[in-house]
Formats: sequence, structure tokens, C-alpha cells
Amino acid sequence: MAQNSLAQTAPDTGQKPAAERAAVMGFVTDADSEMALREGMSELVPSILIKRNSIRQATALLRKMPSPEVLVVDITGEDAPLAALHDLSEVVEPNTRVLVIGDRADMNFYRSLTRDLGVAEYLYKPLAKEMVARMFGPACLQRPVASGALQGGRIVAVSGACGGVGTTTIAANLAWYLGEELKRHTLLFDPDIYTGNAAMMLGGRTGTGLRLALETPSRIDELFVERAAQPVTERLSVLAGDEKVTEAAEIAEGAGRALLAALRRRYNFVVADVPSAPVPVYRELLMLAHQRVLVMDPTLASMRNTLRLLALPTGPDQVRRAVIVLNRLGQPGGLTRPQIEEALEMPIDVAIPYQPRQVGQAATMGTPACTASGGFRQGMLALAREVAFVAEGALVVKPEGAAAFSLGKMFDRLTGRSE
Repeated sequence: MAQNSLAQTAPDTGQKPAAERAAVMGFVTDADSEMALREGMSELVPSILIKRNSIRQATALLRKMPSPEVLVVDITGEDAPLAALHDLSEVVEPNTRVLVIGDRADMNFYRSLTRDLGVAEYLYKPLAKEMVARMFGPACLQRPVASGALQGGRIVAVSGACGGVGTTTIAANLAWYLGEELKRHTLLFDPDIYTGNAAMMLGGRTGTGLRLALETPSRIDELFVERAAQPVTERLSVLAGDEKVTEAAEIAEGAGRALLAALRRRYNFVVADVPSAPVPVYRELLMLAHQRVLVMDPTLASMRNTLRLLALPTGPDQVRRAVIVLNRLGQPGGLTRPQIEEALEMPIDVAIPYQPRQVGQAATMGTPACTASGGFRQGMLALAREVAFVAEGALVVKPEGAAAFSLGKMFDRLTGRSE
């Protein structure tokens, strides 16, 4: 049987001119995916129309309307996903960029869709807002995924809106979860060599290596990093200093960049507890992070500073705004979540309840508070999902010049049908 391209087989549907096409349209099958898609894309595209439909229902609707410039479809639960995509290819316009969501964490399936069939990108559930923005965003903006962001470990910078909001507690517990629960090689990095206490939160040791790295970045290499970082467990280490406040360190320009480059070659995740002070090395770390986390508590001062810090420019590898963590929700005299969200004019991403006894005892003992069940642990799990969702197949970049979405002619070959 002859193989036909989409351009040859697409029927004349009497569609409206391209100028009237929707920019981005999505069809998903569940509420969680809809929320992740909507929030992940909200900062990248002016508007996105999302419907709760299966791929079969989406195909039927698209027969009666213009194809969008970017189309997101959900193949979850579909018994014959290739056949469903083949039917879809017969109704969409050839230049429509198609993004697919599914429930198969299968590298071979991913490659079939993206490399052979010309699908722009595939993500499997559960979706995370940051991953949607990072992987679907470039397709919507018609630009490739930044390769530098995909090579090496991931940098997460945690900062506080005010002093005392629990930034270090959040950073330390996030690092512990990534290392111990997710079993990824993780480093907790505290650049405050004078008064930082991130290492203390995990019962880790400090050393002189961090100051030496910041003062003489030319000496930084993988061996240096391995010796400077102090192990806490098999997959979790800390890099922190404990210098005398009477001795001023002369931090070299570009030291933060050199250090992070070496750390990324050694660790899957680097969680940096970065103070919000306008210090050059701190600003450098914030700009180089892949994702920022901004911790606040339910107070007026914290809410005011959150608005100010959100105005900082984003770094080149940051695809969305800082993840906002509302810590100590429910503390006596504090603002409510609706009050804070109304003032910020944006939703809180992660809320962690006020649990002073559990968190205080953990800090005193130098153990992670999230080891115990409860609201604090659930909050940390939610934060880890926001900043560290890593889908194996999602890290493959579609080669430049790859085929457009023309599943029609590829479907026959994949299903064993020949000319």
C-alpha cells in the first residue's frame, strides 16, 4: 500500500484562514493534568484553551474547526495510541506542532513519537508545572530547548522573603528528600560561609574548601569538589563553610559560575540555600539556577518582600517564575492563604503547615523534619515534585530539521503495513 504524507491526504475541511487559528489548544483527560498544563504554560503564551476530552473526541472536534498552531493531546488509556494519532493526523493542518501527554514511561515509545513520527514532544504523567514549561514551552515559542540546561545536574536555589521564614529548613529537607527518597546524588550547598547553618540541619560537617573555591576558582575541578563536599549519607553531601567573621573573604568574580559548573558534573541535584541579600555571588547563583524557590511565611513583611523579589530578572535557564512556598501556614496571628494569594495576585505553589514542635526538635537534633509523617512531609513532597520532576524521555531534544507532524506515512511502517 502506498505511503502518503499528511499534506497529500489531509481532506479539505473548509477551514478558516490561518490568522484565525488558536495559538495553543489542549485536550486532556484529568483535572491534575489540566492544572499542570494551564499553569506551566501561563507564563509562556498569552492564552491556552484547554478542554477535557480524549484524543478521539479531540479528533472529532478538530474536524469542525481550524487547527491550532500548537496542539496538546492526551493519549492516556488509549488502547491503540498510534492508530488514534494516525486519525488525528488526517484532520490537523501540516504545520500544526503536536505535543503529546500519556501514561507510558517507555523510552522506545517516546522515540517512536518524537523521532519517527515528528511529534514535537512527549511527556508522561504525572505532569509537573515546571516540566511542562521547560519541555512544552520551546515548542510553543518555536525555539529549541536550551541544551546547556539539559547537560549535568539541576540547580535549585532556595531563598527567603525575610530572615527567619524557614528557608534553610526547607532547603535542607528538600536536599534530604532528593538524596534519600529519590536516590539521586544530591548536594546541599550553603554559600554563606560565616553564618550559614544548612549543614547543621542535616548533622553534616563544614570545611575550608568552600572559601578556597570562592577565592581561587581556578583551582576548582571534580577532584577538588569531591574533597570539599562532606558526605552525610551515601547519596547526600553538604558543601558549607564556617569561617571566622573577623576574616573577610575576597570572593573572586565568576567563582559561583565555576563552582556550579563543577558541581553539576558530580551531582544530579544541587540545592543551594541562597540568601536574598544583594551580594554579587548570591545574585550570580540565583541567575544560574534552573529553578528558584521563594520561601515566605504568613506575615505582611514577608508578603511585601515576596512581591519585590519576584521582580528580579530570571536567569537564562529558568522557564518559569520562582516556586512560592508558604511556610508555617496556620501560625497564630498569621494571614490566611486566600488573603496572601489575593495580595500576590497569583496562587501559592506549596503550602507547609505550622508545626513548630516537629520542626524545632528536628533542627535541634540535626535530623530532617520530613522523615516523620504529617503535613510538613507532604509539603516537602509537593515541593520536590515542583522543582525536581525528571522524566527520562523528556530530556531528549528533537533534532533540528526533524520531520513535521506527518504520522500518516509513518503509521504504516510502524504497524507493519508496507507499500
